Amino acid sequence: MKRPRRQVLERLPDVAVKRLPVYLRALSDLEAQGNDIVSSAQLAQHTGLTSEQIRKDLAMLGGFGTRGVGYRIGHLAASIREVLGLDREVPVALVGAGHLGTALARYNHGRRQQPRIVAVFDTAPHKQGERLGDNVIQSMAELAHTVRLLHVRMAIIAVPAAQAQGVAEQLAAAGCDVLLNFAPVRLELPAPVRVHNVDLAMELEALAYYVRAEEPAGGAP
Repeated sequence: MKRPRRQVLERLPDVAVKRLPVYLRALSDLEAQGNDIVSSAQLAQHTGLTSEQIRKDLAMLGGFGTRGVGYRIGHLAASIREVLGLDREVPVALVGAGHLGTALARYNHGRRQQPRIVAVFDTAPHKQGERLGDNVIQSMAELAHTVRLLHVRMAIIAVPAAQAQGVAEQLAAAGCDVLLNFAPVRLELPAPVRVHNVDLAMELEALAYYVRAEEPAGGAP
C-alpha cells in the first residue's frame, strides 16, 4: 500500500530532506540523457554523496529499488516530488524588490516545476505597480489579503535587517509558516513557523578562509 506523503515527511530528518532536491536534479539530468534506470553508485557519481547514504535516504521513502537492477528514474523522481510536495504548485510570496529580490524573481520566472513566486511586495511607493517577473509589485498593505487569497504558506524575505522581524511577523500572521530569510538577522517567531536563514555575507566570509589557506606561507608576495 502506498505510504501517505505526510507520514513520510514527518519521519524524515531535516538533513535527509535537504538531500532530496539534490537527487531530484541528478535524476532529471540522467533522464535528459536518455537513461531509464539508475543505480545508487551512478547517483553517487552525480551527487557527490556515498552510495550507502543514498540507499539509506531512499529506503526511508519506500521500496523503490530492485537489487542488482537499480531505480526506475521516472518513478523515483515522481515519488521524491510527491514527498517534497512538488507534485502540485507551491505558491511563494517574495517581500523585498531590491537587487536581491529582483534577481530571485527573475531567476524564478517561468519555472513551473518548483515553488513559484506568485506575489511580490515592497514598501517603496515608486516600485509598487511595476512588473517583476510574472507579478506586479504590491504594497505591504495588500500582503495579508493576497497571501490568504492565493493560499501562500511559503515566503522569501529579502529586505534590510531592520525590517526583517516586522516583515516575518506580518507574514506569519497572514498564514505563512515557512520562511526563507536572506536578511542578515536571526528572526524570533513562535512554533510552528519554520525559518531557514541564508546569510550571503557570512557564507562569503567563511569561504575566504579557503582562499587564505591556499596562499603561500608568509602571505602573498
